[in-house]
Amino acid sequence: MAKSPASKKNIASNRPATQAAKRAPAKAPVKSSSGRPAGLFTWLVIGLVVVIVATLVLVKVLSGSPSTKGNGTFSPVDATTMAQITGVPMSVFNTVGVTSQVVQVSPPISVKGQPILTAQTNSGTTVPEVFYLGAEYCPYCAAQRWSTIIALSRFGTWKGLGNMASYAHDTYPNTPTFTFVKSSYTSKYIAFKSVEEYTNYLNAAGSNYQLLQTPTKAQRALVQKYDTPKYIPGLTKSQGNPIPFITMDNKFLVSGASFSPDALTNLSRANIATGLSDPTSPVTDAIIASANYQSAAICSLTNNLPSNVCTSSGVMAAKTAMKIK
Repeated sequence: MAKSPASKKNIASNRPATQAAKRAPAKAPVKSSSGRPAGLFTWLVIGLVVVIVATLVLVKVLSGSPSTKGNGTFSPVDATTMAQITGVPMSVFNTVGVTSQVVQVSPPISVKGQPILTAQTNSGTTVPEVFYLGAEYCPYCAAQRWSTIIALSRFGTWKGLGNMASYAHDTYPNTPTFTFVKSSYTSKYIAFKSVEEYTNYLNAAGSNYQLLQTPTKAQRALVQKYDTPKYIPGLTKSQGNPIPFITMDNKFLVSGASFSPDALTNLSRANIATGLSDPTSPVTDAIIASANYQSAAICSLTNNLPSNVCTSSGVMAAKTAMKIK
C-alpha cells in the first residue's frame, strides 16, 4: 500500500522518474517564528500575532480553489481541455516517438510469469485490467496522470475527469493535473480502475492528508506485492510502496512518475493541454513519449488492437525500445 505519512514532517510518498531516485519530503504548512521579546507586553503582542498568522495559514491551506489547494469541491474538466488531452493527433505521437528534449522518460517495467489481472466490461467481456493507485497531493502522480490519460484515450473513452493540482507545500507545488476520483473509462479492449487515496489538502488536525478513497483488499495486495524492490529496479525497502503505482495486467508496472514533474513547472493546465498539438514543445515530448511507452505496453495486452494505434510509428518505436515483439 502506498502509505500516507504519520505527520507533516514527511508527507510525500512518491518517486521521480529515475528508478534509484529518492522521495522528496513535502514541506509542512508555514509557521510563524519570533525572537525573544523584551517584556510581558511584547510577549502578549507577539503571541496575538502568532495566533492570527497561524489561523490565516491554516485557513489558506485548508481552503482555496479545488484546482490549487483543494476544499473537497469537484471541478470538472472543461470541454476544450478534454478534447485536447483525449484527441492528440496521431502525427504528434509519431513525431515524438520516445524522445524527450528536456527530461528522462522511463518506460513501464516488464514482468513475466505473474497471474493475469482482468476485469469485465459492461457487456460482460473479460479484458485485461489497468490499475492505478495515487493521491491528489502527489506531484509525481500529477505528472503521470497526463500521459496515462492520453495513452488510455487511444483505447477507450473518458468521462468525469476533474481538475486538480498537487499539494501547494510539497516539492513541485501546485503541479497542474487531473483527478480520477469521479472518472469512468469505457473500452472494449481494457478496463481501468483507480484509487486516489488522499486529497491535496490536510485534515482538520493538520497532521496528514485527508483520506479520500480506500483500496480494496485485493488492490492493496497488488501494491504490496509488485511495488517492491523485487519487481522495481532501484527501489529500496525504506521507500515503502511509492506512488503513483500502475499495473497493466501484472505484465507491466509503473512505480513513480515516468518523467519528472519538473517538466511541468510554471505551466498552467491550459498551457500544457494546448501544447499537446505541437510536437516541438518540450513538455509535450515528455508527456507523449511516456504515452507511447504505455500504449506499447497496452497493445501487447490487446493483441495489438486497435491496429491503427498499435502499428503506428510512435508505438512501434516504443515497442522496439521496450523489446516488445
